Amino acid sequence: MKPQRICLFGGTFDPIHAAHLQIAEEAARHFSLDRVLFVPAANPPHKPVAELTPYEDRFRMVELACTPFANFFPSRLEAGDKRSYTVDTLKRFRKELAPGDALFFLIGSDAFDELESWHRWREVVELTEFIVVARRGVEYHIPEHARVLRLDEIDLPVASTSIRARLAMGEATPELPAEVRRYIDARGLYGAPKKRPSGSPSRNTGRTLRSEV
Repeated sequence: MKPQRICLFGGTFDPIHAAHLQIAEEAARHFSLDRVLFVPAANPPHKPVAELTPYEDRFRMVELACTPFANFFPSRLEAGDKRSYTVDTLKRFRKELAPGDALFFLIGSDAFDELESWHRWREVVELTEFIVVARRGVEYHIPEHARVLRLDEIDLPVASTSIRARLAMGEATPELPAEVRRYIDARGLYGAPKKRPSGSPSRNTGRTLRSEV
């Protein structure tokens, strides 16, 4: 097989929404990525687990959102009770790479600007090349030795907090993939009024949900 260009895209994805997918699409197009792995954090260092939707629900929503995209895959790299440190995720995934594969890490400029506060950040810099997404006019600090591909002029004003608030009110959420919204309603997540699934069976598209380690 020819060498692959593989990108990890981490986050809480609480919930995953259209901006996440559009950013990944833009990164894949600009930098010829073969695969983008969406990696929900089970136990992120910056947020108490009690404040998050259960991991399995967030992972399932990522699965549903990735299904229409041939080169998007949900990943359980950060499943489990241990803290989801990026350095551990990158080390674990690098063992799965074939010789010649290139590894990238997709990240927003706000998070990248805080990179030097991350756990063992110097190792993180050695382990991957970053694709940094920035809105128009935003500048950010690039740590020494960090390899950066800039994905600029991205202006996607979508906030998960706003989506969660509207879900709790039972309002429309056009930013969510339809299958994700149906899952949220069926499970009553985010305080959304719980809805019973339709009595008619869902249409089988012939695609199988898949995930990667």
